[in-house]
Amino acid sequence: MSRQSNRRSGKQQIGTELFILTYGTLVAQLCEDCKKDEDINKVLDKMGHNIGTRLVEDFLARSNIAQCRNFYETAEVIAKVAFKMYLGVTPRVTFWNQAGDDCSLFLEKNPLTDYVEIPDKHSNLLYSTIICGILRGALKMVHLQVDIQLLQDSVKDNKITEIRMKLMRRHKAVRKVEKEQKYSVGT
Repeated sequence: MSRQSNRRSGKQQIGTELFILTYGTLVAQLCEDCKKDEDINKVLDKMGHNIGTRLVEDFLARSNIAQCRNFYETAEVIAKVAFKMYLGVTPRVTFWNQAGDDCSLFLEKNPLTDYVEIPDKHSNLLYSTIICGILRGALKMVHLQVDIQLLQDSVKDNKITEIRMKLMRRHKAVRKVEKEQKYSVGT
C-alpha cells in the first residue's frame, strides 16, 4: 500500500515540476509574442480560468471533500487541500473582513517562481496571475462568483505571493431535471 502512495506522490511531484517548467516556457513565449504586459496578464488569466473549470472535477473526485457551508470553509479547503494537492504548498488564509467574504492567501513559497527572473522591460507582468484564473474558474464551477487579484508576486522582489479573494455572490445551482422540464415540448 505504501508503495502505491509513494508512486502517486512521486508522479504528482513530477507533474507539478513539469507544469512549472512548461509554464515558465509559456510565459517566455508570451513575452516575445505580446507587445504589452497587460495583454500577457489577460492571456494568463484566461488560460488559468480555462484550467480551473476543468481542474475542479479532478479535485472533487480526488479530494472526496464534503460541500463547504461558507466562504471561510471554501478558502480553507483551497489552501489546505487544493494548493497542497497541485502545487505542494499550503498558503496561509488571513486578513478576513468582518462579513467573512474577503480574505488573502499568502504563499510564502510560490513554486511557480522558482528559477524565474523577470526582465526589467516587463515590470507590469503578473507572473503568477494564472493561479488567480484557476481559482476563479474552479470556483465558478461550484457556483461562486469571486473577484480574485494578485496583490503581491514573489517574483517581483516580494518575499511572498498574496492573492486576494472576494466572494461577489453565490449562484443557485439549476437542477438538470428542472431545466429539462422547462424546455420540454408540450408543456
